[in-house]
Amino acid sequence: MNDSEGCSQQNLGSKSEAIMRTIKEKSVVKLAVYDNTFEAFNMLKDILHELVNDLNPGLQGMDHRIRMEYRDRGKFEAEVRLASDILLFSMHTNVFEFDRSHSVWKLAYVQENPMNSYCGVINMYNFLADSFKYNRAEDLGYLVGRIFVNRERQYFVEGKRQMGYLCSNFGQGAFTRETLTDIILTAMQYTLEFDLLTPPYDMVKIVTVAQMNTKVESAKIQTGKRLGFKFNSDDVME
Repeated sequence: MNDSEGCSQQNLGSKSEAIMRTIKEKSVVKLAVYDNTFEAFNMLKDILHELVNDLNPGLQGMDHRIRMEYRDRGKFEAEVRLASDILLFSMHTNVFEFDRSHSVWKLAYVQENPMNSYCGVINMYNFLADSFKYNRAEDLGYLVGRIFVNRERQYFVEGKRQMGYLCSNFGQGAFTRETLTDIILTAMQYTLEFDLLTPPYDMVKIVTVAQMNTKVESAKIQTGKRLGFKFNSDDVME
Protein backbone atom coordinates (compact mmCIF):
# COMPACT_ATOMS: atom_id res chain seq x y z
CA MET A 1 0.00 0.00 0.00
CA ASN A 2 1.46 3.38 -1.02
CA ASP A 3 1.22 6.56 1.04
CA SER A 4 -1.64 8.03 -1.03
CA GLU A 5 -3.76 4.89 -0.55
CA GLY A 6 -3.06 4.93 3.18
CA CYS A 7 -4.05 8.59 3.47
CA SER A 8 -7.17 7.94 1.43
CA GLN A 9 -8.26 5.07 3.66
CA GLN A 10 -7.49 7.10 6.77
CA ASN A 11 -9.52 9.98 5.40
CA LEU A 12 -12.45 7.67 4.61
CA GLY A 13 -12.22 6.18 8.06
CA SER A 14 -12.37 9.57 9.80
CA LYS A 15 -15.30 10.66 7.65
CA SER A 16 -17.15 7.42 8.38
CA GLU A 17 -16.60 7.91 12.10
CA ALA A 18 -17.86 11.50 11.87
CA ILE A 19 -20.96 10.33 10.02
CA MET A 20 -21.70 7.63 12.59
CA ARG A 21 -21.10 10.03 15.47
CA THR A 22 -23.48 12.61 13.98
CA ILE A 23 -26.17 10.01 13.32
CA LYS A 24 -25.95 8.70 16.88
CA GLU A 25 -25.97 12.14 18.52
CA LYS A 26 -28.76 13.64 16.47
CA SER A 27 -30.89 10.50 16.39
CA VAL A 28 -30.95 10.27 20.19
CA VAL A 29 -31.89 13.95 20.46
CA LYS A 30 -34.56 13.80 17.77
CA LEU A 31 -36.15 10.67 19.22
CA ALA A 32 -36.36 12.37 22.63
CA VAL A 33 -37.89 15.46 21.00
CA TYR A 34 -40.48 13.37 19.17
CA ASP A 35 -41.42 11.40 22.29
CA ASN A 36 -41.82 14.59 24.37
CA THR A 37 -43.86 16.33 21.70
CA PHE A 38 -46.11 13.30 21.33
CA GLU A 39 -46.54 13.21 25.12
CA ALA A 40 -47.50 16.90 25.10
CA PHE A 41 -49.93 16.35 22.23
CA ASN A 42 -51.70 13.46 23.95
CA MET A 43 -51.92 15.52 27.14
CA LEU A 44 -53.35 18.36 25.07
CA LYS A 45 -56.02 16.04 23.62
CA ASP A 46 -57.07 14.92 27.10
CA ILE A 47 -57.32 18.55 28.22
CA LEU A 48 -59.43 19.49 25.19
CA HIS A 49 -61.83 16.65 25.90
CA GLU A 50 -62.13 17.61 29.57
CA LEU A 51 -62.59 21.32 28.82
CA VAL A 52 -65.45 20.62 26.43
CA ASN A 53 -67.17 18.42 29.01
CA ASP A 54 -66.64 21.03 31.72
CA LEU A 55 -67.72 24.08 29.69
CA ASN A 56 -70.63 22.67 27.66
CA PRO A 57 -73.11 22.64 30.59
CA GLY A 58 -72.80 26.43 30.67
CA LEU A 59 -74.37 26.55 27.19
CA GLN A 60 -77.50 24.62 28.16
CA GLY A 61 -80.73 26.33 27.20
CA MET A 62 -79.17 28.11 24.23
CA ASP A 63 -79.72 27.40 20.53
CA HIS A 64 -78.50 23.85 19.82
CA ARG A 65 -76.10 25.23 17.19
CA ILE A 66 -74.20 27.10 19.88
CA ARG A 67 -72.11 24.37 21.38
CA MET A 68 -68.62 23.06 22.00
CA GLU A 69 -67.61 19.72 20.57
CA TYR A 70 -64.36 17.74 20.75
CA ARG A 71 -63.26 15.43 17.97
CA ASP A 72 -60.21 13.18 17.87
CA ARG A 73 -59.07 13.20 14.24
CA GLY A 74 -56.41 10.52 14.62
CA LYS A 75 -52.96 10.05 16.08
CA PHE A 76 -51.68 13.51 15.20
CA GLU A 77 -54.78 15.70 14.92
CA ALA A 78 -57.59 16.87 17.18
CA GLU A 79 -60.16 19.64 16.98
CA VAL A 80 -62.59 21.50 19.15
CA ARG A 81 -65.65 23.23 17.75
CA LEU A 82 -66.42 26.59 19.32
CA ALA A 83 -69.88 27.49 17.97
CA SER A 84 -69.13 28.70 14.41
CA ASP A 85 -65.37 28.18 14.71
CA ILE A 86 -63.05 25.20 14.73
CA LEU A 87 -59.69 25.19 16.49
CA LEU A 88 -57.61 22.41 14.99
CA PHE A 89 -54.47 21.05 16.67
CA SER A 90 -51.95 19.22 14.50
CA MET A 91 -48.66 17.65 15.57
CA HIS A 92 -45.97 17.48 12.91
CA THR A 93 -44.15 14.14 12.92
CA ASN A 94 -40.73 15.64 12.10
CA VAL A 95 -38.23 17.47 14.29
CA PHE A 96 -37.13 20.97 13.31
CA GLU A 97 -34.19 23.31 13.74
CA PHE A 98 -34.54 27.12 13.77
CA ASP A 99 -32.98 29.29 11.10
CA ARG A 100 -30.08 31.42 12.31
CA SER A 101 -32.10 34.64 12.29
CA HIS A 102 -34.59 33.33 14.85
CA SER A 103 -34.42 34.97 18.28
CA VAL A 104 -34.17 31.58 19.97
CA TRP A 105 -30.43 31.64 19.19
CA LYS A 106 -30.00 34.67 21.46
CA LEU A 107 -30.93 32.59 24.51
CA ALA A 108 -28.16 31.34 26.79
CA TYR A 109 -30.10 28.08 27.11
CA VAL A 110 -29.56 27.37 23.41
CA GLN A 111 -26.12 28.95 23.11
CA GLU A 112 -24.77 26.71 25.88
CA ASN A 113 -26.04 23.59 24.11
CA PRO A 114 -27.28 23.95 20.50
CA MET A 115 -28.92 20.52 20.77
CA ASN A 116 -31.55 22.20 22.95
CA SER A 117 -32.80 24.05 19.87
CA TYR A 118 -34.19 20.95 18.16
CA CYS A 119 -37.95 21.01 18.58
CA GLY A 120 -41.16 19.24 17.71
CA VAL A 121 -44.12 21.39 16.67
CA ILE A 122 -47.84 21.39 17.48
CA ASN A 123 -49.74 23.80 15.23
CA MET A 124 -53.04 25.45 16.18
CA TYR A 125 -55.23 26.50 13.24
CA ASN A 126 -58.53 28.40 13.19
CA PHE A 127 -61.11 27.42 10.57
CA LEU A 128 -64.77 28.24 10.08
CA ALA A 129 -66.98 25.31 11.09
CA ASP A 130 -68.99 25.75 7.88
CA SER A 131 -65.84 25.17 5.83
CA PHE A 132 -65.87 21.54 6.97
CA LYS A 133 -69.64 21.19 7.21
CA TYR A 134 -70.14 22.16 3.55
CA ASN A 135 -66.82 20.73 2.32
CA ARG A 136 -65.59 24.10 1.06
CA ALA A 137 -62.14 22.86 0.16
CA GLU A 138 -60.94 26.29 -0.98
CA ASP A 139 -61.65 28.00 2.35
CA LEU A 140 -58.77 29.32 4.41
CA GLY A 141 -57.56 28.51 7.90
CA TYR A 142 -55.23 30.69 9.96
CA LEU A 143 -52.34 29.72 12.20
CA VAL A 144 -53.21 30.98 15.68
CA GLY A 145 -50.01 29.69 17.26
CA ARG A 146 -47.57 26.83 17.49
CA ILE A 147 -46.07 25.05 20.46
CA PHE A 148 -42.41 24.04 20.35
CA VAL A 149 -41.13 21.21 22.58
CA ASN A 150 -37.52 20.06 22.92
CA ARG A 151 -35.63 17.03 24.25
CA GLU A 152 -35.81 18.30 27.87
CA ARG A 153 -39.58 18.91 27.71
CA GLN A 154 -38.89 22.64 27.66
CA TYR A 155 -41.36 24.58 25.54
CA PHE A 156 -42.39 27.94 24.18
CA VAL A 157 -45.31 29.26 22.16
CA GLU A 158 -44.98 31.34 19.02
CA GLY A 159 -48.22 32.93 17.96
CA LYS A 160 -50.53 35.86 17.57
CA ARG A 161 -49.82 38.67 20.00
CA GLN A 162 -52.86 37.81 22.05
CA MET A 163 -51.29 34.46 22.89
CA GLY A 164 -49.00 36.36 25.26
CA TYR A 165 -45.92 34.13 25.14
CA LEU A 166 -42.30 34.77 24.18
CA CYS A 167 -39.49 32.40 23.30
CA SER A 168 -37.49 34.12 26.08
CA ASN A 169 -39.31 31.66 28.38
CA PHE A 170 -37.65 28.75 26.57
CA GLY A 171 -35.51 26.75 28.97
CA GLN A 172 -37.20 28.10 32.11
CA GLY A 173 -39.70 25.32 32.63
CA ALA A 174 -41.07 22.08 31.21
CA PHE A 175 -44.60 21.84 29.91
CA THR A 176 -47.23 20.69 32.40
CA ARG A 177 -50.93 20.03 32.31
CA GLU A 178 -51.48 23.50 33.76
CA THR A 179 -49.35 25.30 31.17
CA LEU A 180 -50.98 23.43 28.27
CA THR A 181 -54.45 24.23 29.66
CA ASP A 182 -53.53 27.91 29.76
CA ILE A 183 -52.29 27.78 26.15
CA ILE A 184 -55.51 26.09 24.98
CA LEU A 185 -57.79 28.54 26.78
CA THR A 186 -55.84 31.49 25.36
CA ALA A 187 -56.08 30.06 21.85
CA MET A 188 -59.82 29.50 22.29
CA GLN A 189 -60.34 33.09 23.44
CA TYR A 190 -58.30 34.45 20.54
CA THR A 191 -60.25 32.32 18.05
CA LEU A 192 -63.60 33.57 19.34
CA GLU A 193 -62.45 37.20 19.14
CA PHE A 194 -60.95 36.79 15.65
CA ASP A 195 -64.03 37.75 13.64
CA LEU A 196 -64.96 37.08 10.03
CA LEU A 197 -64.53 40.23 7.93
CA THR A 198 -66.42 40.78 4.69
CA PRO A 199 -63.88 40.70 1.83
CA PRO A 200 -63.16 43.86 -0.16
CA TYR A 201 -65.88 44.57 -2.76
CA ASP A 202 -63.48 44.47 -5.72
CA MET A 203 -62.31 41.01 -4.74
CA VAL A 204 -65.78 39.43 -5.02
CA LYS A 205 -67.47 41.58 -7.66
CA ILE A 206 -66.83 38.99 -10.40
CA VAL A 207 -67.86 35.33 -10.19
CA THR A 208 -67.83 32.57 -12.80
CA VAL A 209 -70.88 30.68 -14.05
CA ALA A 210 -69.24 27.45 -12.90
CA GLN A 211 -68.95 28.80 -9.37
CA MET A 212 -72.60 29.79 -9.26
CA ASN A 213 -73.76 26.53 -10.83
CA THR A 214 -71.85 24.48 -8.31
CA LYS A 215 -73.69 23.53 -5.14
CA VAL A 216 -72.81 25.56 -2.06
CA GLU A 217 -71.42 22.43 -0.44
CA SER A 218 -68.54 22.26 -2.90
CA ALA A 219 -68.33 25.82 -4.21
CA LYS A 220 -64.87 27.09 -5.02
CA ILE A 221 -65.60 30.61 -3.80
CA GLN A 222 -63.10 31.11 -1.00
CA THR A 223 -64.10 32.21 2.46
CA GLY A 224 -61.69 33.13 5.21
CA LYS A 225 -61.67 35.42 8.22
CA ARG A 226 -59.19 37.77 6.58
CA LEU A 227 -59.79 36.96 2.91
CA GLY A 228 -58.53 39.88 0.85
CA PHE A 229 -56.76 41.46 3.80
CA LYS A 230 -53.09 41.16 4.64
CA PHE A 231 -52.52 38.79 7.56
CA ASN A 232 -49.44 40.63 8.83
CA SER A 233 -46.44 38.84 10.26
CA ASP A 234 -46.10 41.74 12.72
CA ASP A 235 -49.09 40.24 14.50
CA VAL A 236 -46.87 37.30 15.35
CA MET A 237 -44.66 37.02 18.39
CA GLU A 238 -41.16 35.70 17.91
